[in-house]
Amino acid sequence: MQTEKQFENKVKKYLKEQGAWFIKYNPEFFGAKGTPDILACCNGYFLGIEVKRETGKPSELQLKKIEQIKQAGGIAMVLKPSGFENFKKLVEGLYAKSGR
Repeated sequence: MQTEKQFENKVKKYLKEQGAWFIKYNPEFFGAKGTPDILACCNGYFLGIEVKRETGKPSELQLKKIEQIKQAGGIAMVLKPSGFENFKKLVEGLYAKSGR
């Protein structure tokens, strides 16, 4: 079973391969607790990605931030290894909208 950090690195590698802009958000340095682990832009679409290992659970604050991103028109999710293939389809679909 991969660790959360290993899975996070896999997600970042995939985003980089797709040409997405992203940043690993660390609330210890920036101060907004509950913000998703990865903030990304894929073909003009904002994504907030809270990375969890398969058995991990998001906090109430993390779920609240995800909901706020969705209400603002962004795409936000809790992403676990079992959902990685669907995540890839989502990202590919975002890029397909431009005919890439």
